[in-house]
Amino acid sequence: MTRYDVVVIGAGVTGSAIARELARYKLKTLVLEKEEDVCSGTSKANSGIVHGGFDAKEGTMMARMNVRGAELIRKLHRTLDFTYRENGSMVLAFSEADLPGLEELKRRGEANGVTDLSILTGDEARQLEPALSGEVAGALLSPSAGIVCPFSMTIAFAENAADNGVEFSFLNAVKNIEKTGDGYKIEAEKGDIYTKTVVNAAGLYSDKINDMVSSRHFTIVPRRGEYVLMDREVGDLVSHTIFQLPTRLGKGVLVTPTAHGNLLVGPNAQDIGDKEDTETTAEGIEDIKRRALLSVPTVPYNKTITGFAGLRAHEEHHDFILGEAEDAEFFFNAAAIESPGLTSAPAIGEYMAELIAGRLGAEKKESFIETRTGIPQVAKLDPKERAELIAKRPEYGTIVCRCESISEGEILDAINRTLGAKSMDGIKRRVRQGMGRCQAGFCTPRAVELLARELGISPEEVTKNRPGSELLIKEAE
Repeated sequence: MTRYDVVVIGAGVTGSAIARELARYKLKTLVLEKEEDVCSGTSKANSGIVHGGFDAKEGTMMARMNVRGAELIRKLHRTLDFTYRENGSMVLAFSEADLPGLEELKRRGEANGVTDLSILTGDEARQLEPALSGEVAGALLSPSAGIVCPFSMTIAFAENAADNGVEFSFLNAVKNIEKTGDGYKIEAEKGDIYTKTVVNAAGLYSDKINDMVSSRHFTIVPRRGEYVLMDREVGDLVSHTIFQLPTRLGKGVLVTPTAHGNLLVGPNAQDIGDKEDTETTAEGIEDIKRRALLSVPTVPYNKTITGFAGLRAHEEHHDFILGEAEDAEFFFNAAAIESPGLTSAPAIGEYMAELIAGRLGAEKKESFIETRTGIPQVAKLDPKERAELIAKRPEYGTIVCRCESISEGEILDAINRTLGAKSMDGIKRRVRQGMGRCQAGFCTPRAVELLARELGISPEEVTKNRPGSELLIKEAE
């Protein structure tokens, strides 16, 4: 019987960040994930914003993790080779009466430890961002805010954890957790697992996991947010992330470039009952389009390439739940991780790993691998570098996805590297095949062939994501 020191439930950005930090210690660690890949839940559909740290209320775990997380991301994107850009953000006020709201955000940010905030007049804001509405009366500027690729950051954490000895088990949902004399028995889809310590990073389902062990219950409400994504052709309409003053339902509709150069508008916020409902609605999309025009009246919606929706794990107290459950020794929650959860993830990983290692009396490894190298991005290489790479590996010279200039070599790397892709979505998240203007209309057949060949399966077995989402149906003979 295999026994673990720590089992992390959930391979989203929070669970993967915790796993990476736990890998620094002499611990036998396993990550359980109910889907076929990392970054398959909340982490895969969000704004990709590295928040400046001015929105969360001072004294909360949310504020503490936000500021520390943003600081860590500025270093980690080089260490772990994921896509990040420090583009800065603005929060807009549309009347003189709203300007005190900007002052309050500035005061709160400074209380949280953010040192570079300033208030701009409407004219000063338009000097930096000419596309802003003439109705803008003022703006809070946060120069050190940024944008990140949520897929590449999550995958980087997970790959580095695996390279440092953490095990991952996919398509292995947790059914029940039972306290034993010296730890926990986890009843999972693929069999029972025994561990001293459990870390609950199950996102939208973290309340269900908590309630299996602890009598201190909480409730996670799925909060759906819809987005509109536009072509890279218009990605430079604004350079900063443009927010509107927050409401009780969140930070409002934003307009922002993405880390890959697209233009993104959204999200709205709707509390729903279904933890899997990521549909978009005509009403919701029209609502965010209309509201975004208050900030930037010239948003070119005729350049839209897709719409999507994500779910946030909202809890009524609007703060992260981090730490050991009061009535369940060695059961740790990393729950209610909503915005700014993506920004906070590396700080949550650091904080939780230190707590857990302290409780277990674990020593640090001397052999921890700090760095990770991502997949080469052929389109971004200069001609000499590209020629050298193709000379070594000719498959990098064959373009499969024309919209994003993704080569066969990149797709093969996505499949065959540590924790490689097992589905079409897995390839997409690693190298952006299918994320461009045609939304995989031309490149899917070749990508299916490559995935089937490398995994040793038939094309009919290739899935979009989890089993049951097969793309092809074989006609009866």
